[in-house]
Order: sequence, then structure tokens, then C-alpha cells
Amino acid sequence: MQRRNIDPQILAGIKEKMAQGLLPQWILTDPAIYELEQEKIFARTWQFLAHESELTEPGSYVTRWLVDDPILIVRTNQGEIKAYLNSCPHRGTQLCTADFGKKKTFICPYHGWSFNLNGELIGVVAGDKVYGEEMNKEEWGLRQVPRLDSYQGMIFANLDPNAPPLAEYLGDMKWYMDILLGRSDGGMEVRGIPQRWVVNTNWKLVLENFSGDPYHVQTTHRSTVELGISPKDPLYAGYGHQVVLQNGHGINVITASAPGKNDRPPYQGLPEAMWPMFERNLIREQAQVFSKTTVFVGSIYPTLSFNSPVHGSEGHLHNYLNFRLWRPLGPERVEIWSWFMIDKAAPESYKEDAYRGYISSFGPSGTLEQDDTEIWTRVAQASKGFMSRDKMLSYNNLLNYLMGFDRVQPDPSFPGPGLAYPTCYLDAIHRATHENWLKLICED
Repeated sequence: MQRRNIDPQILAGIKEKMAQGLLPQWILTDPAIYELEQEKIFARTWQFLAHESELTEPGSYVTRWLVDDPILIVRTNQGEIKAYLNSCPHRGTQLCTADFGKKKTFICPYHGWSFNLNGELIGVVAGDKVYGEEMNKEEWGLRQVPRLDSYQGMIFANLDPNAPPLAEYLGDMKWYMDILLGRSDGGMEVRGIPQRWVVNTNWKLVLENFSGDPYHVQTTHRSTVELGISPKDPLYAGYGHQVVLQNGHGINVITASAPGKNDRPPYQGLPEAMWPMFERNLIREQAQVFSKTTVFVGSIYPTLSFNSPVHGSEGHLHNYLNFRLWRPLGPERVEIWSWFMIDKAAPESYKEDAYRGYISSFGPSGTLEQDDTEIWTRVAQASKGFMSRDKMLSYNNLLNYLMGFDRVQPDPSFPGPGLAYPTCYLDAIHRATHENWLKLICED
């Protein structure tokens, strides 16, 4: 299929407007833009596949997607984790259709070819009779994903064999991932299975919402304020720091307390018996940030976001880590994958309470999730019409990303890396994310 091209003058126009803190609305749902994204972004960047706790023993496997590429991730008998294209090299059908399980051998449902955990072809039905000695089985094993690596138990893949290493791509985000994933003995574990649902919206919208938009909380999630779940202070989600990192990554470190106040529980309300463990596993600056933070929310570009909140009432507070993958299904359709993670070292009763809190808030039927989903769908709907999609800007179809533009400066006293601005009500991450998006789709 011939790729639709974008006029270089139009790309130059997008760059000019973005430099002014503006974004042409039509890029959100444009089919030609989406085709460029598939080639320039999704085929060249590191994307999340699974957490190591989902693959506990040899033969464990999960099936995932890198946008349109089905992926089979397995733990071998040697304890290694490998990832293959989940497609039989004989006729191409999807090899494994289950979401997860444990096997010694994968057998193709079409013609019965079988493969071991190392991806080697070990059996061909009637092979001697139909192929004779001409077929070399070593040439027909499963196709490995070009790049596979992990950090703090998070397994990432990249379809570009020449991509930079994962550690380099993550950059300073690793400092914050250490807080979220490496603070306790044994690290984090996935509880339950990732939940999935489909939303009629664009992947950039949902990524943006988690990357740098605490500003929406007081309005979109107004019901939580009315129910007494969230504070009445309209600025509460803005207290803290918004941190811009390399390669389109970003994180909001929300204290939910005004500067000078200290009315939030330390370490996100996690049991006090765990605090010495946090201080032992983290460096002093990381423990300092962690102890004062109520909510961490942000994204690892391009399709992974996270949210680590505090929920519950006084005396019954709980914290968890929610990672979610935005799998694009088209310019106006996203499949959301949502993982619940929690410290292995946390008490079992605490894990159960936290899981119930997650289901009621950010599960597919949760109150907060339904609020967001409705808004995301409306944005996509409003971005498809003639006025919104006019590339010549006759209708001034520009979206406002001017919050803090040339006004709020980074805080040099913040102990963590990155450009840390002293408020989370800011469009700094949004602007940086879209600049990274433009850089990637313009690369040769």
C-alpha cells in the first residue's frame, strides 16, 4: 500500500504553531498522520510488553501486541525471557490465541507445526513425507522481536534493530521508575490480569491526559469532590512539580498540599512498617521526593502511562501502581490495557484493599475511568469535522497549549532530574511531548 504523504509545508506549519504553544486540531484524527506514526513512531520506539511477575516459571507465557504486531512472550527453561512474532512462519496464522498460560510446546492450529520455548521448530506434521530432506528446520523457527530489554521488571520491545538501548531511551525517567518500582524488597508484582477495553479516541489524547494534565481533575472528576473523596481546594492537583524528561517522557509529582503545608501521609499512605525499607532501597533524594508525594502520574513515550495515587479515607488509605498501555487500533480507536501493580512486600490485607480501590476508580467500570472515557470520545468526535480538519487553518482550528508558556520557570531546588516546574497546572509536558512527536514523524 502506498503511504499517504504529508506536504512538507504543512509539517512546517505545524512546527511553527507548536513553537507558539498551539496545536492544529486536525492532527489528532488524520489518517495520513496515523500512517506516518505507524512507520516513524511505533516501529522505532521502545514499547511496554509485560512485567516479569507475569512470567513466574519456565513455560509461562503471555500474548501481547506492538500496535498491529502480535507478540508471544515466554520464559524459557533457562529462565530467559524471549519475545517472538506470534505468527507461524509456515502460513502466518496466529500461533497462540490464549492471553496467558504455561506450555512446553506451541503447536500451530493450522497445520500442526510445533515450536519449543526457544522458538525452534521441532515438529512438522508428515515432514519426511511432504518435505523430505530439503527442509532445514533451523531456518524456520519463530521470528524474534528485534530488541528486547527490561528495567525494574518492566519488559520493553523495539521493532527497530538499530534503536538505542532501552536504558538510554528511558533516560532520567529511570530515576522516577526506581521510586515506583524499586522501592521495596522484591519489587512490584502484577495482581490479577490486565484488563482491556476499547475507546473511540486517538492515542495521543489518552497519552496526553496522563502525561501532564492534572488540570482536568477538578472538573472532569468533580463527582469525587462532591462525594468527599477528593479535596475541595481547586488547586490541589496542581501542587507539586511537573517534570519534563527526554524523548517525550514526563511525570507529575503531586503533593496535593500547598507549599509549606504537610497534611498528607508520608510515603503515599503505605504501612509505616515499610518506611525503613523504602529508605534502604532508595537514595536520599528519591526517598525525599517519595515521602512528600501523594500522586505520581505520567507517561513513557509513546504508549505507556502510569498512575500511583492514594485512595481511601483517613485510617484506611491505600496506594497502588496502575500502568496502562494505549494500543492504537486506528486514528480514532484505542485499546486500553490496564495493569494493577503493588509492592510484593506489602501485607496481604493491604493488597486486597488497594485492589478493590483500583477496580472502583480506574477499572473499566470505575468512576474516574468513565469520566475520562466520555471526554476522550468527545474530543475525537469534535476533531473529525470539516472545520477541525481544515489544514489551511481557515477556521483557526488551533488548540491552546499556552498554560505556563514563557511564564513558569523550572525550580532548581527540586532534588530529582529533569526540568521540574513548581506547579502541575502546566502544559510543559504536553508541549515537549508534541515536539518529540513532530521530530519523530519528520525523521528520515
